[in-house]
Amino acid sequence: MSTFDIPEIVKQLRQVRDQWREKQNRTDTEYREFPSRDAIARAVESFKGVLFPLRLGPPELRHATEDFYVGHTLDSALQTLLAQARIELHYRQRGSAVGVQEVDAQATNAVHQFAHSLPQLRQLLDTDVLAAFQGDPAARSVDEVVLSYPGVLALIHHRIAHTLYRLELPLLARIVSELAHSQTGIDIHPGAQIASGCFIDHGTGVVIGETAQIGSNVRIYQAVTLGAKRFPKDEQGHLQKGWARHPIVQDDVVIYAGATILGRVTIGQGAVIGGNVWITDDVPSGTHVSQARLQKDADATGSSTVSEARVAA
Repeated sequence: MSTFDIPEIVKQLRQVRDQWREKQNRTDTEYREFPSRDAIARAVESFKGVLFPLRLGPPELRHATEDFYVGHTLDSALQTLLAQARIELHYRQRGSAVGVQEVDAQATNAVHQFAHSLPQLRQLLDTDVLAAFQGDPAARSVDEVVLSYPGVLALIHHRIAHTLYRLELPLLARIVSELAHSQTGIDIHPGAQIASGCFIDHGTGVVIGETAQIGSNVRIYQAVTLGAKRFPKDEQGHLQKGWARHPIVQDDVVIYAGATILGRVTIGQGAVIGGNVWITDDVPSGTHVSQARLQKDADATGSSTVSEARVAA
């Protein structure tokens, strides 16, 4: 007899799973129901090597074999991605009248579009790499930035995840983004729209919500939150989903460490948001917002507002 009474524990766990599946109306268990996090992680590592072969590819790789490596690795990674895309789409279509062949065709089309987006994705990432190199006086080379900066790693994952998100593979996209989150402490929802030349410096604790929009050449420091201000519910008391609830950050904005910006507010072009401030109103273009100024306004009026923030000369 087992010391730990394994058969009885297995039986009870089966009963709990069956109860859950019955409540969730999940009775068809013939196929794997969910994508594999491990398979997606392997595919993402391969895509990173495809995008930056000599820096994020295998150590033995040389220029002479670069194209062979990219082609072979890309084919394998896309096949893995296709298998996981099929699983996600079958999962989402369970109980519907959509046939297996139609779902497979949708998966194939999505992965085909993803594959052809990779050259443009690499060009976009190059702008992020240059932004990090040019924006950090401690950076000695663009290679150092690619190899070691957590903000760049998070953006590589985000660019991949956002592409999958736009191709209506949100579960795969979320897994890709959470892989970076676990490695860097930078939490970017795959739905967030981030234009070229983004630099996330240091990065730990950065949170960027699903409907956030970030313009070109924006610099964000650690512990910045671009979040939602409120969470309205429907008549059944469930959180409403899909509505625009996160900030819009226009071009050339700098957001320093610890700043919290909540709601569908707009941070105007060229604004500078100081450290540890709390923003819930629009900030005009060119405005400098600092904690000291906000505290002075709060002491005088009983409430703080960015409308009275100091404007740059």
